[in-house]
Amino acid sequence: MIETAYYSDIGGRPYNEDSVRIAERGGGTLLILCDGLGGHGGGDIASRTAVELVCDKWNGTADPEHLEKLLMEAHEKICSMQTPVCKMKSTAVAIALKDGEAAWAFAGDSRLYHFIDGVLVSQTRDHSASQVAVLLGEITQEQIRFHSDRSKIFRALGLESELSIETGTETLTPGRHAFLLCSDGFWEYVIEAEMASELRLARSPDEWIASMKKILSRRVPEDNDNNTAAAAWLEI
Repeated sequence: MIETAYYSDIGGRPYNEDSVRIAERGGGTLLILCDGLGGHGGGDIASRTAVELVCDKWNGTADPEHLEKLLMEAHEKICSMQTPVCKMKSTAVAIALKDGEAAWAFAGDSRLYHFIDGVLVSQTRDHSASQVAVLLGEITQEQIRFHSDRSKIFRALGLESELSIETGTETLTPGRHAFLLCSDGFWEYVIEAEMASELRLARSPDEWIASMKKILSRRVPEDNDNNTAAAAWLEI
């Protein structure tokens, strides 16, 4: 049994460029979250297009190559919809779970976190200038949140340059697994230690997300970004 939950909030912006969806097919579960890039126009269209295409064409498996193929199809579709005045783009992160297997694919700075028994064991690395600064030892991972180059994204659906989708797969070990997908408007204000501590107190994915939303709401400015998260729980 896989328990899931999600939300998306407009924040202090005029419209929501985040999109999120959960799909179930053939005994598998898919979660996908996309964040349209501001400043290019049509970010809401790009994120929604990607989410709908991936969910509609997903075959129910936990196969990273299949997820990569679907995100590339979404990228090509978004590119075909662009105009000279609307260069729509979107980040994307997706995970498929089935029969004790997990597969994921992503591009951009929307993140996937994996917790086992309430402890963070892995997270995706952003495709951003600030993540490169971490790799070069110029800043710490925690300092990404408000780094001056954090908005510089190197990979996204709709980028003019050739896109490379990052993928991963894992056979889940015995334990209580929790996965969290979130846009930068979420992880910017909720730190990893808080994600883990609230997870250990929560009785359901809905309760986990609700408790983290309370943390976020206490910290965001009036003009804060759209913020979106999706969670999946399962026990092996």
